[in-house]
Amino acid sequence: MTLSDSRLPVCHHSHAVSSKLEREIKLAIDPDFRLPPLPGIPLPRRLPTSTYYDTSQYDLAHAGITLRHRVERGKQAWQLKLPLMKDRQEIEMVDRQSIPPTTFRDLLFLHLGRRRLVPVATLRVWRAGVRVRMNNAPVADVTLDHVSVMKNGALLQRFRELEVEQVNGKDNTLPDLERQLRRAGAEDHDGRPKLFRALSLPAPSLEPLPASDAPVVAHVKWALARHVQWLLAHDPGARLGREPESLHQMRVATRQLRAVLRAARPLLVPEWADSLQDQLRWLGQLLGPARDLDVQLAYFREESAALDARDRRPLTQFIAHLEAQRNNVQGVLLSELKSARYLDLIRRLQQATHDPTVVESTVTLRDLATRAFKKLRKVIRQVGASPNSAKIHEIRINTKRARYAAELAEPVAGKPATRFINKARAVQDVLGMHQDAIQAETHVRAFLKQSTSMRAAFVAGRMVERQRERRAQARKKMRTLWKGLLKRGTQVWG
Repeated sequence: MTLSDSRLPVCHHSHAVSSKLEREIKLAIDPDFRLPPLPGIPLPRRLPTSTYYDTSQYDLAHAGITLRHRVERGKQAWQLKLPLMKDRQEIEMVDRQSIPPTTFRDLLFLHLGRRRLVPVATLRVWRAGVRVRMNNAPVADVTLDHVSVMKNGALLQRFRELEVEQVNGKDNTLPDLERQLRRAGAEDHDGRPKLFRALSLPAPSLEPLPASDAPVVAHVKWALARHVQWLLAHDPGARLGREPESLHQMRVATRQLRAVLRAARPLLVPEWADSLQDQLRWLGQLLGPARDLDVQLAYFREESAALDARDRRPLTQFIAHLEAQRNNVQGVLLSELKSARYLDLIRRLQQATHDPTVVESTVTLRDLATRAFKKLRKVIRQVGASPNSAKIHEIRINTKRARYAAELAEPVAGKPATRFINKARAVQDVLGMHQDAIQAETHVRAFLKQSTSMRAAFVAGRMVERQRERRAQARKKMRTLWKGLLKRGTQVWG
């Protein structure tokens, strides 16, 4: 079931694609497990058969991605599942063709290259369960799955598992249901999707963190690999453009890669690092407008829901205006994500995770984090009584850099570094709210120039006032947060 569900036309293809978020908890069960009584109604019994596709080297599985062709009661569909923070994004195309759709191959461009997709396993799932209801509303599906793994018509293995899947985004009942099911005998699940169990594959994971006394370059390589993997994992979702979190996480990965390269600069050949930094800056600038519009759309949709119908109309027009801008930006983004420049950047990033161009140096991880913190401290100490927006934004940027450098040094600096990182996150959140309010007011004023309606002018005035209130709230909190951040930083970095 869905937390969000949307349908969109896919360019150059006649089939519509639907996209939804999947938020679930998996639990392991023994052969004797039975569902306890749950408030709700029984779900219809189902028997879907899914044939999973991957490369011969399981490139999709290693990236945490699954692609399957599902047949159930005569309906045939292709389903692609992408990682998305704690959730997964499921993209479905109802299609009877027997080969993976070109649309999905396009989304998986970076993961597949020219490699062929082949069937790797067929899973037949006998599913029964309950749609749990609370306060007369559905909140979750609790399902018991009996899985048969088939290959060439032969049964290879069977297993059972329990799933709790949220059916709306408002009610947070999953932890309560999980506790109830654990009391009935359910246990920890290893988190692997069914395909991974069927193929006896481990859950996707990074290489283990280097030991605290490992060479500094080993830690830099590990950090680069972590963020490159994160960027690649969210590239398909950013291409599709249906879940804002995909693009957000891709942009975060880009920013963190730049931060690692900046922090590790004393270890790297300057020309090599600068060239890669320039390319990452280009990618960040490419992703930025789309992300900024996603933030504004989420904010103004929430604001619209709180208005009465009369005032909501002009704001609805404004939101449609932002949506049109976002669609235009997505077209530019898609074009660039297919460009030779982007592909060359990905190639260079992947190479950097194995073989960064380094120089001889005695610098330590702690030195790198200390260097970034001292730059931040200098910027904060130079702030006057009433810093302008540009100065606040400068502090925000330096806070991010100091935080990312601290994350690089966290394995050797321990809990004091963790406490500094948490303080830095809190500062980022407040300064981010300040920056978002500035952007929101800019968008409102630009829209107002195109409107002659008195009602629109009235609502726009209210929205502008709200942005000033948001900035004022942020400014009230800033100095206390900066003081706490500098205190934590001095404790760990000196």
